[in-house]
Amino acid sequence: MRLDIAYDGTDFSGWARQPARRTVCGVLEDTLSLVLRLDVRLTVAGRTDAGVHATGQVAHVDLPADVDLGVLVPRLARALPADVRVGAATPVPPEFDARFTALRRHYAYRVCDHQASADPLRRNHVVTWPRPLDLGALNAASALLLGEHDFVAFCKRREGATTIRELQRLDWSRAADGTLEARVSADAFCHSMVRSLVGALLAVGEGRKPPGWPAGMLTATERPSAITVAPAHGLALVGVDYPADAELAARAELTRRVRTL
Repeated sequence: MRLDIAYDGTDFSGWARQPARRTVCGVLEDTLSLVLRLDVRLTVAGRTDAGVHATGQVAHVDLPADVDLGVLVPRLARALPADVRVGAATPVPPEFDARFTALRRHYAYRVCDHQASADPLRRNHVVTWPRPLDLGALNAASALLLGEHDFVAFCKRREGATTIRELQRLDWSRAADGTLEARVSADAFCHSMVRSLVGALLAVGEGRKPPGWPAGMLTATERPSAITVAPAHGLALVGVDYPADAELAARAELTRRVRTL
């Protein structure tokens, strides 16, 4: 079964279960286990850090065939706390894997660079930046990062994990209210990659670094101290794409391969 999930990450210590901490996975698994009277374990498309939000998170879970999915979603709405919701529960083929069959993930990052007009009602979802940001410079620097690269400079390395990713979209726009939004898409993201990319780009946007500086970091062999990780609360996972059912098994096999440039 596929679950489509949204949550406000403000009061969660990220997605992954942690002892003595409130996490999205912990709340969902405990609530599902209570409602279904089963031991439920979820596989998620992308683990989000503490404070990061989601409107388009996806997870899957194996359940007995007699579970009534039409009843499950409203029952979960009554049982879950207000900062997390399961919007849909959908039967999927056995080959579906929320993590390994995903084609790409989509994130949005939101910044307000005019402190006087920052909306206090959105303070947990939009980062207030103390200096003006140049939209043209942000987009010029972002375009140079697109493609398949080793993003080790923008990732927190994990033992045995590759940092090679294909960055498919990275661009900025300014809304009518002045809020800047970055849209970021890739086949996968390594730990802290989006926030590190945004942190480097904000340095360009405020004029401290030239547009070519973030892309120049792609030649690094380890994470440099010059790259700052942007605050978590401006980030939201907004969608995950999957192939047609007939292509799920092939996608999972491809994703599990260790990539090289």
